[in-house]
Amino acid sequence: MSALPKTDTLPTLDFRRYHDPAEQEAFFEDLRHAARTYGFFYLSGHGVSEQLQRDIVAVSKRFFALPEADKVAVDMANSPHFRGYTRAGWERTRGEADWREQFDVGAERAVIRQDATTPPWSRLQGPNQWPDSLPGLKSTVLEWQGELTRIAIELLQAFAIALGQDKDVFGPIYEKAPNQHLKIIRYPGRDATGSDQGVGAHKDSGFLTLLLQDVQGGLQVERDGGWIDATPVPGTFTINIGEILELASNGYLKATVHRVVSPPSGKDRLSVAFFFGADLNANVPLLTLPDDLAHEAGGADADPDNPLFREVGRNYLKGRLRSHPDVAQRHHADLL
Repeated sequence: MSALPKTDTLPTLDFRRYHDPAEQEAFFEDLRHAARTYGFFYLSGHGVSEQLQRDIVAVSKRFFALPEADKVAVDMANSPHFRGYTRAGWERTRGEADWREQFDVGAERAVIRQDATTPPWSRLQGPNQWPDSLPGLKSTVLEWQGELTRIAIELLQAFAIALGQDKDVFGPIYEKAPNQHLKIIRYPGRDATGSDQGVGAHKDSGFLTLLLQDVQGGLQVERDGGWIDATPVPGTFTINIGEILELASNGYLKATVHRVVSPPSGKDRLSVAFFFGADLNANVPLLTLPDDLAHEAGGADADPDNPLFREVGRNYLKGRLRSHPDVAQRHHADLL
């Protein structure tokens, strides 16, 4: 697809307007417009401290600078829960290798004992892996995950009100055990890859994704047959809609296709992505929207290569098994 004119940029929303009674209605209008027009926006005024933002970037860089043996010691292939380190080229999007190395973390919860009645997605719950050689990683990453969970829930409540619902309408499907998935990601420069696919074109499966970008660009958002550059904006998170909100709103909100193009030779791209999703045992409700919004809801997209399920765990497990075939084959061959 050709690039769109560079004048088309993503909107920025100041989250402080949500807490200002005089600004709230206008904020909801802007939120609906950004979410429907682009499915992506920058969020400023989110309240996450600059120090914590610096800390998560610094510890991420320290992790990727570790010797290869230290990173491979926490290889995702060790984890039936899809947690840990993935070397560049080992995760796949639509069957093609993504040129990024990354470290995946989820909520720290106990393993669920399996029997004939246990749903297969319950295997995804379990402990994280942490490298012994970088003890500060765990505390910083879990603090970041906690802060971004708080922001994600507040933003989800804002979306609920903007859709004419009670602010806690989604509470029943995330309150017990939300799906908290965090990735720290390094995209190597193009000379080391032989490909410009940092990550292939895809949609995210949860409620919302909150992305912290460092200084190097590469994220692109599909719109009108082309791609908009989601250039890093200091002090903001890049937010995008996931498939749960698309399903719940009957397509009024759309999960937008996006990709990352590998940085040029001699450059690295660093990002920290937080995916906030529902309890794996939940089903996505279909909201009754106000008439003025309902007539603009065209239904969720139908993709025969990527069918959407209202069972949250089934949808998420499908993605994990496809993205990490080595982990799937080693731990979940019976599901393939």
